[in-house]
Amino acid sequence: MKSLYQYLQEAERTRTAIGHFNVANLEQLKAIIAAVLTIKKELNKELPMIVGVSEGEREFIGVKNCVSLIKNFREEMRLPIFLNADHTRSLEKVKEAAEADFDAIIFDGSKLELEENIKQTKEAVSIVKTLNSHIIVEGELGYIGGGSEILKEIPEGAAIKTEDLTKPEEALHFIEETGVDMFAPAIGNLHGMFANLPNPDLNIARIAEIKSAIVLPLVLHGGSGTKDEDFVKAIEAGINIIHISTELRYAWRKGLEQSFATNPDELAPYKLMLLVIEKISKIAENRLKLFNHLT
Repeated sequence: MKSLYQYLQEAERTRTAIGHFNVANLEQLKAIIAAVLTIKKELNKELPMIVGVSEGEREFIGVKNCVSLIKNFREEMRLPIFLNADHTRSLEKVKEAAEADFDAIIFDGSKLELEENIKQTKEAVSIVKTLNSHIIVEGELGYIGGGSEILKEIPEGAAIKTEDLTKPEEALHFIEETGVDMFAPAIGNLHGMFANLPNPDLNIARIAEIKSAIVLPLVLHGGSGTKDEDFVKAIEAGINIIHISTELRYAWRKGLEQSFATNPDELAPYKLMLLVIEKISKIAENRLKLFNHLT
């Protein structure tokens, strides 16, 4: 099986993007794997996928459990599924994920001043590469808000205005100083999504400018709520990985509410979760098809 970096190179060559889906429990994981299997069966396409777990999500599941689950699914089903330690904000947690043998780790210093972000990200790279040189390390520059939640307004301090977005020259300085393998810029994207309207437009021109300035894979965080046409344009401009989380959480919540409402006397958890899995899987399937020009 190809490595994650080889799949990234393939995405760059074909102008597609790898879907990155965050999970916090087994139901979510089963749902996104079902999406990959559906596409494989219906379209004869074996798509790579990244499973993301934030600090809170992997603490809930268990760090070693995360790794074991992904490795078991990958080996038993022979699917290109990879594990990312998403939004890791301390060097201690970076080391923990590296020792557990994650496929990729992002050190998130996006709330720090540029030089402090560079300093800590560089140290994170050193920690990871010393423990395992094959682990891909991602750095982030530009604040796009906090959690995966339903938004009522633009988060305070989030980079939305053109003048606040990640600048190409800063991106180049950042990657040259830190030695990261992947880079996540602020290009109009937001963590979280609005309930009844799309998120702000991505700045496609800025994506292209950053891509021209650096040679690394580009990662789009905060993909939930983004318009389909913006995804297509962003991938064409150079985005190689797209993160989806809030959409999955929202589907989990709504699916569970519907399942309880339609099955008021059901006590078996796995039966109540069937509708939840179905709803999450459909979102992941649609996103994977869009990111890979299969729609």
